[in-house]
Amino acid sequence: MDKKLYVSKSFKLILVAFIILGIVAILVGFFTGHTDRSWASLLLNNFYFLSVALGALFWMAIQSITQSGWSAAFVRVPQAMVTYLILAFALWLILFFGLHDLFPWLGEDAARDSVLVHKVPYLNVTFLSVRFVVFFILWILLASRIRRLSLKEDEFGGLTYFKKIEFNSKVFIFVLGISFIFFPLDWLMSLEPHWYSTLFSVKYFISAFYHGSAIILAIVIILNKLGYFPFLNKGHLHDFSKYIFMLSIMWGYMWFVQYLLIWYGNIPEETAYFFLRRQEGFKILFVSEIFINWLFPFLFLMWNRMAKNTTALLITVGVLIIGQWVELYNAVFPAVVHHPAIGFIEVGSFVGFAALFTFVVIQSLSKHPLIPKNHPYLEESLNEEDE
Repeated sequence: MDKKLYVSKSFKLILVAFIILGIVAILVGFFTGHTDRSWASLLLNNFYFLSVALGALFWMAIQSITQSGWSAAFVRVPQAMVTYLILAFALWLILFFGLHDLFPWLGEDAARDSVLVHKVPYLNVTFLSVRFVVFFILWILLASRIRRLSLKEDEFGGLTYFKKIEFNSKVFIFVLGISFIFFPLDWLMSLEPHWYSTLFSVKYFISAFYHGSAIILAIVIILNKLGYFPFLNKGHLHDFSKYIFMLSIMWGYMWFVQYLLIWYGNIPEETAYFFLRRQEGFKILFVSEIFINWLFPFLFLMWNRMAKNTTALLITVGVLIIGQWVELYNAVFPAVVHHPAIGFIEVGSFVGFAALFTFVVIQSLSKHPLIPKNHPYLEESLNEEDE
């Protein structure tokens, strides 16, 4: 019960090497005249791993509120993932130096654009900064409190801390539900401030939950293969895969509905967004987004045999890792770079961020026992029926 994750120094050095690679990739962009690609990559990767962390916290909050028994033994994994939020805040501050390179509403022509002038009360640096700081403070405080209460529960047991975790999880869901309406609008939709969609934030909220859940599953399976979580069985895997399967449907529905309504309405202010992404160069990535994030996991996990197989599930998560990158690439690069660009800057920066996220997660997992020994539903989780 008190077993902690052991991470070798050689693995940490490999991660550090990849982090350095990511830094070099970003700097190469800045020093070779590809400033737009570097800023776009920073925004893409910052949003990617922030959404994964928030999605993991949302998954954990759902488990607490619904008092799910099967997942109780695995809560240390999402708790480790949300420790990235503090670092995410620091990394995101870098983007404030590139606001003028990213957002047209800060450009020289903005003052002569009647649409942008109308949006000035919301789209201005001061108000953007306030929203950014408030959101991050709330996320970090609530994530830290839930994790701290869980560790206290390990120490003292009883139901007191369990009930406090449930209450704070309800608060977090309420806070995230409001804050994540605005956050994608601020940092993704305002890249093209003339365009708008009432479904935009909902899609990215589901995407965060979707891909965050997928990463939790991957970490659990990998740890199991390394000798941790020996009790993991097909019942657990099936429960995890149900989340992936269900969220693939929700994600696909939101993608299709947003596209269908705009296509059917055929209003120039709305269709401009998709028109750009259906042009040569971006078209393949645009079409592949729906296949990678919806069709593949939907068809693959429909077969129960695959939904309970660790190798098949790791393949699914691997595809979804690419899928979220493609989704965010389609949101950021057409607006900022205006032409397809996938090279050392884009790939190297993503590898660097992924290594940094992994480093933070394994450091957190190695500090405390992997099993929450005094969780009220631990026995139910350990004795989950093997299907």
